[in-house]
Amino acid sequence: MSIRRLAIATALLLAAAGAFAQTAPADDGFSAADAAWMSYRDAYRQMLRFEKYGKPKHFIQHHFQVVPKDKAAGMEGVRLLLQGRTMQLELPLDAAGRAVFPMSKAAYDENARLALNRKSGQYVFQPRVSIVVRADGVYEAADLRAACEQVLNYLRDSGQAPSGERKCAGVVFSYARNGVEPNVRFRGVDGQASRLRIDEGGAFSDDSTVAFRTVTYSFAEWPEKGQVITQTPPVAIGAVIR
Repeated sequence: MSIRRLAIATALLLAAAGAFAQTAPADDGFSAADAAWMSYRDAYRQMLRFEKYGKPKHFIQHHFQVVPKDKAAGMEGVRLLLQGRTMQLELPLDAAGRAVFPMSKAAYDENARLALNRKSGQYVFQPRVSIVVRADGVYEAADLRAACEQVLNYLRDSGQAPSGERKCAGVVFSYARNGVEPNVRFRGVDGQASRLRIDEGGAFSDDSTVAFRTVTYSFAEWPEKGQVITQTPPVAIGAVIR
């Protein structure tokens, strides 16, 4: 090998090593034997189930969510890494702790794991179905009712909700506590707009360890026709099922 080719090869190897170090530094907490993790194969099967789900789902989306077991744990600094024999990929978490996992045959074949830089027992992974956030912030009342029904139907079909008397009661818009104050209004067919009340709670009904400022649009309190308008995009929109 010529000196020029040797120099180029050495530079490429050094660059690759540097990129790997930036992705997964040795002291970032991912290498701990007792780190919280889940099997990628388990996540893959659930993602595939949603992908192949044949009923209407155009208003909803599927994620996996990292949830602290208690409020003291919090989400600050939590990172998620897909680790396999030949791969390491950091997956970004949104403000609600959700991540979109790639559909990777290589990760499945290698039985990769999804690991947190936190100790086991502090956090749990769970599938999460939520309503898609619109870029224009305008939601038809009928669409929100249909979206809630799509969430409930999927949860029932996938065994995540009982098939009993539970019904859709509304949707909840969640906002970060340290962000802009939520401004969510209902506009009727007469053009009159009313602002919805701001509360505090979890982004989803079974998640109370991370508090958000929330605005609940209850179906029973508002006409079936109209629009819900958000001034700023919410972190998440969850279905209210009771």
